[in-house]
Amino acid sequence: MSETTHIVFDPVLESLAPITLAEMDAIKLMNRTDSKYLTCEATLQAVLSDAAAAGYRVLVSEGLRNSPYNSVYFDTAGLRMFQDHHNRRLTRQKVRTRVYENSGVTFLEIKRKNNHGRTKKKRMEIPLAELMDFRADTAATAFLAAKSWFTADELSPVLDTAFHRITLVNPDKTERITIDTCLHFRNFRTGHSASLQDAVIIELKQDGHAGSRMKGILLDHRVKPVRVSKYCIALTLTDPSARSGRFKAKVHTIEKTIGNKLITI
Repeated sequence: MSETTHIVFDPVLESLAPITLAEMDAIKLMNRTDSKYLTCEATLQAVLSDAAAAGYRVLVSEGLRNSPYNSVYFDTAGLRMFQDHHNRRLTRQKVRTRVYENSGVTFLEIKRKNNHGRTKKKRMEIPLAELMDFRADTAATAFLAAKSWFTADELSPVLDTAFHRITLVNPDKTERITIDTCLHFRNFRTGHSASLQDAVIIELKQDGHAGSRMKGILLDHRVKPVRVSKYCIALTLTDPSARSGRFKAKVHTIEKTIGNKLITI
């Protein structure tokens, strides 16, 4: 599998005013709605230019405007969390660890989606050494038992996801946009790896009472909303034995967006 040549977004990101992590954490979107979008890097370049003109600010963390992230997803032996999503179960969970690589700060995170479509995330900081496996940490396992449906002895690492993230905030601080690029996946159980090449996943989190200039910008560039889960797409690509029929259409949508076939090795 040849390596994709990625666009360097530093010049356009430098044209956006910065926002600090402390300022970002102070933004509370109490009546939040979330929506995801799919595009390619060339279109993202134009979206970022329009965002700069519209006064959006970019998160700067440890001096970086495009930060590397790494997440490890855990699941049961039978992939219960993946199958709950595949089977359209309205209430479901995902368990992962995540490191912000520029700072080394690492969290155990539990994401829970309820039957109203709302997603809530609970997390606790853990040592970096526990990114790949937190199950020997008694505080982490107690947190898992208290906040999720699962216990540590039911779970094991399934998938590593690495990507870069740009985070934008609108001038009124009523919406946050995360933009993930350079997505690479490695399946611990099958040994297979894959990437999304130059595909881009954008997530818009906004105050439900406020309008969104970003939605208009995305519409201008024909970027449409799409339901997509990094974990589910990654598992579909890297585990041929998983029951993943519903997600194969998502893979085809990504391939159509980037004009190329996704390859697993």
